Amino acid sequence: MQAHWIKSCSIFLLSMVWTFGGYAQIAPPRTLTQLKVEVQERANRGAYPVAELKARDVEEALSHLKSLNHDDWALAWMPIGERYMAEAKQLEASDKNAAAEAYQQGMQYFLFGRFPVEDSPMTVKSYESAKSAFKAYAKLVDPIIESFTFEFKGQTVSAYLRKPKGVTKPPVVITVGGLDSRKENNAIREAEYLKHGVAFLSMDMPGTGESKIKIEPGAEGVFSAAIDALQKRADLDASRIVVFGGSWGGHWSARVGFTEKERLRGVVVQAGPVHEYFQPQWQRTALGNTEYIFGLFEARSAIYGVKTLDDFLAYGPKMSLKDAGWLDKPSAPMLLVNGAKDTQVPIEDLYLLLRSGSAKEAWINPEGGHMGRSKTLKDQEIFTQVVLPWIVRRLKD
Repeated sequence: MQAHWIKSCSIFLLSMVWTFGGYAQIAPPRTLTQLKVEVQERANRGAYPVAELKARDVEEALSHLKSLNHDDWALAWMPIGERYMAEAKQLEASDKNAAAEAYQQGMQYFLFGRFPVEDSPMTVKSYESAKSAFKAYAKLVDPIIESFTFEFKGQTVSAYLRKPKGVTKPPVVITVGGLDSRKENNAIREAEYLKHGVAFLSMDMPGTGESKIKIEPGAEGVFSAAIDALQKRADLDASRIVVFGGSWGGHWSARVGFTEKERLRGVVVQAGPVHEYFQPQWQRTALGNTEYIFGLFEARSAIYGVKTLDDFLAYGPKMSLKDAGWLDKPSAPMLLVNGAKDTQVPIEDLYLLLRSGSAKEAWINPEGGHMGRSKTLKDQEIFTQVVLPWIVRRLKD
């Protein structure tokens, strides 16, 4: 793996924008044809965000994609999800393992049908179908995945908890979803923790999925409430907790690393926004990147609850950890992860964290894009080779 553990560095990233009337504008999105080519190419090599989809199924769905309209997008993927659901229901009586896998596969197509945000009737319907498929899957796997709810500021927060078999009072990883991932996605990958005797709690980040928590300073309190709820469970060791956030979820894991430093064994901040990400000059360029497959502005603006570019650019700076004076404060042990060529979250945000406050560890892929991934290094490899061992070590120390 060509990547380095480092203590400090700096880099400037540039990407192309087009100009009109002297003002930088968001670069135009992919055309329908370009989008189809890109999605299929990523599916063929098992790359994000279609790593869990089968290339032949992707080809079928794309053949039915009529336009860039979000309802049309959902309608291209939902029939494949429904096919897997029907298969799963037939298998339940004879082969629960095969049925679980079919439900899980169907869920993946429904989740991609609502990608990157549920902002139309069909994308909402696709997400509802994804949740139904996941719940059917959760009941069939062993150990089961249980629903876990708690209260925060008068709202019921929904999450998923899974515990390893044969372990008394296991430690817990709280995983925070990102901009376009959902707790259902993450709960599949998190099965790796069980092999190490670690339980997990999979959560949506504020403003996404089933979370109605508004994105604003103080919203990190929802994760403190989650810790409170875990501490009430006699079957868990809530004195050993790590929080792991990827992409936008990394912003929240960073925040919790400061606010809950006494109650956490550590936090992982993988490509999390810190300060530069929230600056208008960065966003004007980053919104036109081609690393994100499509719908980036819609997804980013939706979590703020705004519609226009001006409102979006004005909202972001209030979330800066630097401007809030957090960076020089002590924190829980942190692992910082990203790629030096990330066009979605500036690598300088990682360096800001690394240069400030408590000592931290960092892993950076010099050739990596967002999350550290590249054409030769996949998300799952980074997770199993870098993130997972660090988490297990922190929980077992």
